[in-house]
Amino acid sequence: MKIIIPGGTGQIGRILAKHFYQQQHDVVVLSRRPSNLSQTPWRIVHWDGETLGPWANEIDNADIVINLAGYSVNCRYNKKNRRLIKQSRVRSTEAIGRAIAQAVNPPELWLQAGTATIYAHRYDAANDELTGILGGQEDQVPNTWQFSTDVAQSWEAAVNKFNLPHTRTVIMRAAMTMSPDKDGVFDVLLGLARRGLGGRHGHGRQYVSWIHDQDYIRAVEWVINHPELSGPINFSAPNPLPNRDFMAILRQTCLAPFAIPSQNWMLEIGALFMRTETELLLKSRRVIPTRLQDSGFTFLHPTWETAAENLYNRWNGQRGHFEIVLPQPENNPIHN
Repeated sequence: MKIIIPGGTGQIGRILAKHFYQQQHDVVVLSRRPSNLSQTPWRIVHWDGETLGPWANEIDNADIVINLAGYSVNCRYNKKNRRLIKQSRVRSTEAIGRAIAQAVNPPELWLQAGTATIYAHRYDAANDELTGILGGQEDQVPNTWQFSTDVAQSWEAAVNKFNLPHTRTVIMRAAMTMSPDKDGVFDVLLGLARRGLGGRHGHGRQYVSWIHDQDYIRAVEWVINHPELSGPINFSAPNPLPNRDFMAILRQTCLAPFAIPSQNWMLEIGALFMRTETELLLKSRRVIPTRLQDSGFTFLHPTWETAAENLYNRWNGQRGHFEIVLPQPENNPIHN
């Protein structure tokens, strides 16, 4: 199959590109800076993420488009970065939609990145695709959290504006994807735990939603192979847990000798120096994958205990170097 991955230069994009390339599919990554990845075995095609150009020819006759494009949210939410975060997601999504709409032979499936941040900050119940509460109306949450929810909803609206009768569209509302590669979320949190900074964040009651990288890949393949699935789908493990428990399990996994809990003010100071935001640690994301599980999907790593152990063993073996190994315990090929 021919698989197009706009924005395929980030952590998730590299994981998917490598996996599909190893399966001998024709992988094409669309990048704003293709010269930076000239050594990859898959093809890199330049695009600006906004306007139609020669890159749109790659969409015609492609089988699948997996759009992951967007400016990194690992930054301070100042006026400039807010504009870049929102515009990069909305405009790149609209560009992909226009390319599919004008294609003579459009792809059968458009997998569009989204985020579990679209759901409300809550402790009382889990959010799924059927009954979950969308964010934006919560009381007493920081302005930065409301901004993230607005971005998430605008991102999905950019997909839904297109009527594509020959292309199935799926929005992947993804939780934090955990992989052992360098500078990923797991690598950063593990580094904190190993340095004695792996205590709870704030009061620790906020829920952490996550998905193991191997289950993320398997979920992508599952959606590809199940044409009855469309619309928003949560890409998250079925057992979110409070931050205090999440960090405790991580400490136990890496045998961290002690842990210092981080108060909100400490996190704010740390985020300021690291030029990022505290939302990732303090917002309660209690998300469950109802639609995936109702369709028959099973997780290799449904609990954080087993996921953390697998990730740590892989991280420890490769010391943060990029690698992805997908177990093959079941027959789950991508249909050509």
